[in-house]
Amino acid sequence: MNNTFLKACRGEKVDYTPVWMMRQAGRYLPDYQRVRGTVTFLELCKNPELACEVTLQPVDILGVDAAILFSDILIPLEAMGLVLEFHEKRGPVFPDPVRTAAAVDRLRIPDPEADLAFVLNTIRLLRRELANKVPLIGFAGAPFTLATYLIEGGSSKFFFETKKMMYTAPELYCRLLDKITACTSRYLKAQAVAGAQALQIFDSWAGILGPDDFAQYALPYVQSIIADLRQVTDIPIIYFANNGATLLAQSKSSGADVLGLDWRIDIADAARQVGDAVALQGNLDPCALLLPREEMAARIKKILAGGRLARGHVCNLGHGILPETPPAQAKLFIDLVHELSAA
Repeated sequence: MNNTFLKACRGEKVDYTPVWMMRQAGRYLPDYQRVRGTVTFLELCKNPELACEVTLQPVDILGVDAAILFSDILIPLEAMGLVLEFHEKRGPVFPDPVRTAAAVDRLRIPDPEADLAFVLNTIRLLRRELANKVPLIGFAGAPFTLATYLIEGGSSKFFFETKKMMYTAPELYCRLLDKITACTSRYLKAQAVAGAQALQIFDSWAGILGPDDFAQYALPYVQSIIADLRQVTDIPIIYFANNGATLLAQSKSSGADVLGLDWRIDIADAARQVGDAVALQGNLDPCALLLPREEMAARIKKILAGGRLARGHVCNLGHGILPETPPAQAKLFIDLVHELSAA
């Protein structure tokens, strides 16, 4: 098996910089569109054979150095007893937002083996299919990010209801976050037991918080999950706080082995800020995949040079690949990282 990704996560010597892409199994690939055309998004997430198939597509088509489980960060919230809908224009929707003590009390902590067996069965299938290929990354959403979806009822621009609860009902907020944290911790432990070889925690909305609020209302729950995981597994853990350039000083205390970076920070600056405490992952702007070869190569060279200042470096985009991206450009990105880092 190609273990370059795992070695880089641990800060070990590698022959080249490994690379994968967030949302690499997705709408930009015609092969994915073919599968997705037969089922709804939630049906695809809950069908182990189909989820396995689309997870493997970028490994075979693009030559990435890691596979990431095809699922969604909101899946375990549905198992907590909530109705989850996906709308083509609006994205994910929770028709009954969680804003009261009664709503928090109704939330249950699911048993992953019983309530999320389809995810764990997908992981087991993938480990068999990937045995001689690349490692498998499992994942979950960070508690703060998951809470925003529950409190707002879906995506938001201003997160008024979330911050209203934080500031005016802090005890209720903490009770909600404690439940989500317990759910997420169990879920990630079960993924590790099922065979995930690394885990990524996505904090997609962490960047809406200032450093003090992040330290109080988001980071402690991530630290709790990672400390809990450390008791049962030593596989690499990646923490990705999107739009989190101002949060690096706190993020490096999360306990993660790797910090994911969006494109809003120079990776060399990030490496100097975190020192040799953690490895880094990132951080090409997803739109830069549209650049001509030489211009894309120049940007990749700069990222690779900055990455060499860190304890370890996994090359990636600064966010998920966009659906409009030509697959040939995605393949060019992967090939250039391999070629330039090996040279």
